[in-house]
Amino acid sequence: MSTPLRYALIGCGRIAPNHIAAYRNNKDGLTLCAVCDPVPERMEQVLSPLPEAERAQVRRYTDYRELLKNEQPQLCAIATESGRHAAIGMDVIAAGSNLIIEKPIALSIEDARALVDAAKEKGVKLCACHQNRFNKSIRKIRSAVEENRFGRMLHGAAHIRWNRGPAYYEQARWRGTWAQDGGALMNQCIHNIDLLRWMMGDEVTEVMAYTDNLCHDYIEAEDLGMAMVRFANGSYGLIEGTTNIYPHNLEETLYLFGTDGTVKAGGKSVNIIEEWDFKDGRGDPAAIKQHYGENPPNVYGFGHTPLYADVIAAINEDRAPYVDGEAGLRALELVLAIYKSAAEHRPVQLPLKSCSTMDFVGRFDR
Repeated sequence: MSTPLRYALIGCGRIAPNHIAAYRNNKDGLTLCAVCDPVPERMEQVLSPLPEAERAQVRRYTDYRELLKNEQPQLCAIATESGRHAAIGMDVIAAGSNLIIEKPIALSIEDARALVDAAKEKGVKLCACHQNRFNKSIRKIRSAVEENRFGRMLHGAAHIRWNRGPAYYEQARWRGTWAQDGGALMNQCIHNIDLLRWMMGDEVTEVMAYTDNLCHDYIEAEDLGMAMVRFANGSYGLIEGTTNIYPHNLEETLYLFGTDGTVKAGGKSVNIIEEWDFKDGRGDPAAIKQHYGENPPNVYGFGHTPLYADVIAAINEDRAPYVDGEAGLRALELVLAIYKSAAEHRPVQLPLKSCSTMDFVGRFDR
């Protein structure tokens, strides 16, 4: 068995407990050497599930550069505010560490491409944390895509119907800002947008969209986005994302329609299969729905643990992670294309050579 990798977590906010849980579930492959956050209390809170003796061995840092210099980790996870992902990621890569970056990988095409190129040049593994790709339901659906069971893909749809109110944004003032976050599509909806693009053939040629801020006058970015996507293979996609659903999260669903198959993944975070119908008749739909369904305690699901296991294996086997930096770049690109189309009131062609959330500052100012 390979020697456990020295692992560090940079950023101890809302999503950090999922990263610590993923570490705890992969302790054969990792040793937690350090955590970093500008607020010491957050570090103590995120480490609280660990046994006292183990906590005592973890160094705490308020400056990630000091962490990189002193600890020389082999794997870092970046779970800071989104606007800092790229800069911290570049420093982590320069230090020679492999890395997992929470979504979105960056807030501009240029920064995301720089991360991908730098990781390749340095010879380290870069994983975009789109953990829903590891949902049991999604893995099963992906196998049907790879086996061409859908026939010719016709269209797919991603619906994210959630609720986020003032309390959520008051927890962290960077949320909903163009400089550090973006809006509902970039923060809450990018996971399902990633899945739609991945399942429908990845290569997008054109996007037409509307975005708006209907209920959240205390944030800068959108709380509603609707888009039509045209894929290079001739299929189409529909995206509906909102944080305006009363009174709480309703659903996150993914539909895929082909000439020979229909699938719907639903639940709070596409964690169950609600429809499974294929022309080839293979498999009992009722059994598949039962076996490939999960009931996670929150919308983050159970995907962080298998994502970590895959990254550890990718490092040890010297292969690309299942969700690599290019995947993170593609998800980011589609969200930015939606923003661009909505802001400019026109169809936008892909690939995008350059685009940033900062291009849309003032978009919804009242």
